Amino acid sequence: MLSNLNIKNVIFIDIETAPAAPAFDKLAENWQKLWKHKMQYKTDEGEDISVLYQRAGIYAEFGRVICISAGYIAEMDGEQVYRVKSFYDDDEAALLTGFFGALEKFAKQGKTQLCAHNGYEFDFPFIARRALVLGVKLPPVLALAGARPWEIKEQLLDTMQLWKFGDYKHYTSLSLLCELFGIPTPKDDIDGSQVYHVYWVEKDIDRIVRYCEKDTLAVASLLLRYKGLPGIPPENMISLK
Repeated sequence: MLSNLNIKNVIFIDIETAPAAPAFDKLAENWQKLWKHKMQYKTDEGEDISVLYQRAGIYAEFGRVICISAGYIAEMDGEQVYRVKSFYDDDEAALLTGFFGALEKFAKQGKTQLCAHNGYEFDFPFIARRALVLGVKLPPVLALAGARPWEIKEQLLDTMQLWKFGDYKHYTSLSLLCELFGIPTPKDDIDGSQVYHVYWVEKDIDRIVRYCEKDTLAVASLLLRYKGLPGIPPENMISLK
């Protein structure tokens, strides 16, 4: 599987997102109405739509990117290592600009493919949509609106889609695949459902960054296992500041 893929040309990414505001009552009135309209068919009778605002981070229209981690596989002293850098900023436009600048440098090194778990459904379109909203120019690897499926697959890899083997209805979480392949789980501290609280209440972005970086390492190890190769142990991850 993936015998023709040069894994050293792949950038592994993961994003963490949060609602655009710390709470529903902090939204302008028109945005409160838009959120209620968005949620009207996604709630049970009597359920408080305002409480559901904690989930707003999964929607690019109501959320924001708070961290992007990007890493790649390299060799050091004859051993395979994983180098990762994270981009985070209270200014979302600055965050995206920094990440896109890194992608441009990676492209000059021949690292031209992005890989994420469930990237087709979440990471890639979320980044692109937020960049459009903020007026940040998209890099070529993500400027794929209207592209043909085979053109997208030349630049973007998705470990969940690869696992599907053409089965359109099959969703498999990264945590499950990590357990299945014996890869150390990135969910040993927090998971996605806790990011809202850690970001807006605890205000602990460093904790979110560590979680995000571990996710990219898990995705890299998963793609290696798809190729029949061993994964990368956590102690071989080098976080670049």
